[in-house]
Amino acid sequence: MAKPKVFVSRIIPEKGQKMITDACDAEIWQDDQPTPRAVLLEKIKDCEGLLCLLTEKIDAELLDAAPKLKVVANLAVGFDNIDVPECTKRGVLIGNTPGVLTETTADFAFTLLMATARRVVEGDNYTRAGKWLTWGPMILVGQDIHHATLGLIGLGRIGSEMAKRAKGFSMKVMYYDPFRREDLEKELGLVYADLDTILRESDFVSIHVPLMKETHHLMNAENFKKMKKTAILINSARGPIVDTMALNDALRAGTIGGAGLDVTDPEPIPMDHPLLGAPNCVIAPHIASGSVNTRSNMSIMAAQNILAGLTGADMPAPVNQADVRKAAKK
Repeated sequence: MAKPKVFVSRIIPEKGQKMITDACDAEIWQDDQPTPRAVLLEKIKDCEGLLCLLTEKIDAELLDAAPKLKVVANLAVGFDNIDVPECTKRGVLIGNTPGVLTETTADFAFTLLMATARRVVEGDNYTRAGKWLTWGPMILVGQDIHHATLGLIGLGRIGSEMAKRAKGFSMKVMYYDPFRREDLEKELGLVYADLDTILRESDFVSIHVPLMKETHHLMNAENFKKMKKTAILINSARGPIVDTMALNDALRAGTIGGAGLDVTDPEPIPMDHPLLGAPNCVIAPHIASGSVNTRSNMSIMAAQNILAGLTGADMPAPVNQADVRKAAKK
């Protein structure tokens, strides 16, 4: 019996990749850059499965090019690159990789918070430029983290883990989320507040919401003006949640104190982007989930999603499986 054809749009960690190559007639894109769109449309024309990254847009055009497609596995928690209603309408299953990267991403978000507050990157650049001539009481002074106020925009898995890390620094943690979590308020000593209060009272504002129409440019010029002049913004969620040019203006005008970003808009950020010249902004290349163990576990979950979608089994991390099955019964 012929193995199902699968295309994997980038090299992924070995454990997940082997699961797919053992069970499927799989082609792995070998370049470290995304599969060009025209090539992707050609590669998937006879495929039943696609393992992709956020760099691949899964829309009507792609689905038209892949009439045999049964399942799309996104190697990410978010799936804003996928037209979910269109996939569901065509009976194409979608899987993602939540849970396995929660703690690793929270670790990195807190790393960004600490690095920006204590000006670690500026200090490293200062040292390498030969400017460190002596100890001085006014050299690169930053903001305290302990006993400061952290405002979380979103209290999902990663936001909750961020709160746990903050409590270890005796921080006051406030949060805003459309869904109030009184259980976590009690367990972690959190304070629920509206968005304006979060922005007004927080020393650090950390974003942990998905990218949707309602959250696009949630952090804009108007909201930056509500923050403390010493406040630091952390974004490890999705770049377009922040109006990048408004952030650049806020940093340069001293409207806020700094920013730590793992994601940008556009992404990757162009080398001539003005935000790269802001010394009070730390920018990482979307690596919050980038630990060896976590990326391996993400590849395994993505592979499991592919294999389950091809065989009709329950996916470990389905996005639209219930809706697809419900529609198939009609």
